[in-house]
Amino acid sequence: PRLQYLLEPLHAAVHTQRGATATLPCVLRALPRNYRVKWSKVEPANYRENIIIITNGLYHKNYGPLSPRVRLRHSHRYDASLTITNVALEDEGRYRCQLVNGLEDESVSLTLHLEGVVFPYQPSNGRYKFNYHEAKRACEQQDSRLATYQQLYKAWTEGLDWCNAGWILDGTVHYPIINSREPCGGRLLLPGVRTYGARDKQKDRFDAFCFTSALQGQVYFIRGHLNFKEAGQACRNHGAAIAKVGQLYSAWKFSQLDRCDGGWLADGSVRYPITTPRERCGGLPDPGVRSFGFPSKELRTYGTYCF
Repeated sequence: PRLQYLLEPLHAAVHTQRGATATLPCVLRALPRNYRVKWSKVEPANYRENIIIITNGLYHKNYGPLSPRVRLRHSHRYDASLTITNVALEDEGRYRCQLVNGLEDESVSLTLHLEGVVFPYQPSNGRYKFNYHEAKRACEQQDSRLATYQQLYKAWTEGLDWCNAGWILDGTVHYPIINSREPCGGRLLLPGVRTYGARDKQKDRFDAFCFTSALQGQVYFIRGHLNFKEAGQACRNHGAAIAKVGQLYSAWKFSQLDRCDGGWLADGSVRYPITTPRERCGGLPDPGVRSFGFPSKELRTYGTYCF
């Protein structure tokens, strides 16, 4: 049906970064009598709609976890746009602006996209150890969250090629392949985001695909021959904390952090970020965050990345 009161948004997607302020447009072309506007967010994991804010043009009420960070822009009397301050990773997704006017309800849908980076994640005890809930927690502990399918797909178009299957936010399991090869489903399968579909969130075990966005803060390297404990202390001496994996990926993606030195991270892994690939830095042709895995925490071979 044609929209009578709401203007069709010019752009159905709004692009932003973590920490920014984003506005989702919703503008009325006329003010019906006794109307209300209701903003809600559609959650992909259970297709539930969570109400964020309801207004009748004079008063408004905020609801739910987003409540301290949302307001109506209200730059004129026809403006019911939603402004989200200090955008967080979990704000990504679909929003609905609904005009409730007795019988004639209408709504527009908008998507909030965060610019960011997807990375595969497995724990120190090897591959395929996470059930869904553990994968979700692991990403959160690394300053990220489980990626959505759209985020994973976009990462694949940008070059993510990974042979191990991992959980994503909606409880399905996938792996992105660019170069078809024997150990990854064979040479005959076309490149793409391969899917195992929905899996048992308790019993089935895979890796995780995490997503992170821009940082408020800085990741830097401290030289030295430090074991894991000394690495943490070295960061604290600087008034910082040992960096999480998501923070290193974010610094690599958004601040072009480029270092040839392996450094400890909070999960006990050793990694280094490369933006300009060169011969003596791991030898791989593509930019990326390289990993030495999880060496013994007693080793005094590496420096540390601090945040």
